[in-house]
Amino acid sequence: MSHTASLTLPIIDFSQLSGQAPQRQQAISQLGQTAHDVGFFYLVNHSVGQPLLDEVQRVARAFFALPQQEKLKVAMANSPHFRGYNLAGVEITRSQPDFREQFDAGAEREALPDTPDAPAWQRMQGPNQWPEALPELQQVITRWQQEMTQVALELLRALAESLQLPRHAFDNLYGAYPNEHIKLIRYPGRSEAESRQGVGAHKDSGFLTLLLQDDQPGLEVELSPDNWVAASPLPGSFVVNIGELLELATNGYLRATVHRVVSPRPDRQRLSAAFFLGAQLDAVVPVYQLPETLARQAQGPASDPLNPLLREVGWNYLKGRLRSHPEVAQRFYPEQRLPQ
Repeated sequence: MSHTASLTLPIIDFSQLSGQAPQRQQAISQLGQTAHDVGFFYLVNHSVGQPLLDEVQRVARAFFALPQQEKLKVAMANSPHFRGYNLAGVEITRSQPDFREQFDAGAEREALPDTPDAPAWQRMQGPNQWPEALPELQQVITRWQQEMTQVALELLRALAESLQLPRHAFDNLYGAYPNEHIKLIRYPGRSEAESRQGVGAHKDSGFLTLLLQDDQPGLEVELSPDNWVAASPLPGSFVVNIGELLELATNGYLRATVHRVVSPRPDRQRLSAAFFLGAQLDAVVPVYQLPETLARQAQGPASDPLNPLLREVGWNYLKGRLRSHPEVAQRFYPEQRLPQ
């Protein structure tokens, strides 16, 4: 696999995955092996231009620099769809507060009718909250979401090919109304005497996560129990990781890897923007039939007893949101009991 002297994760060249690339089959094979062995990699030579990436960073910084009262006008606590702004320390991972200020958005859709017999996860679909004080945030982030969707879908289809499945094997799960998600995140500096949990150890729940980092370190990946390595910033790249949907769909052959973020030191802050490619909420994840050589290496999905994996996509997403956002859970889902 490709590495540089200072990087601990593999590098995948997105341009080699295209239909005209002379080394395409080799690149697809490398992608599949990396997704199986590590579950994390850098994606370089992707099709999202640097000017747009710079704009995403700029508007994210501008949003977090707004007066607190402006940010609180779009507080997530006002949204049953888990969209909007959270103060540092509001989101919870493994029962501990995450010290990150953040803004969440998703695909812009109308809310579904909330009828008595509708499953609770239907309430997750709905409109975003956008700050009136920064109208360009919606414009830039919507354009970024559209371009990131195309990159992530190409990766998803290349992964299907690496598994010797039809190229569009996962498209039915992605569906016409996928649960795509964007999170803009600012990690404030913290002293050694304070909790350094920028975000606690966790797996992501979708197909794929593509993360745009600034120049500050902090993201760490658990390659084996208690063996954490730094996903150091690599200019122009995305850090990509496999989510639980692909771990479930491949019976554990593809690896959803645990990761965390350690807070920067007191005189620094860290900014990142995450794009999550998800599936349609009403989908149920099957186990795809892999070739025998790959199926023998599939050890089953690694389900945490405290956070069990569910094949019903809507419930799997919702249980994570309820656990992470108790304010929204108490206000909009007071009756909810998660399935076991």
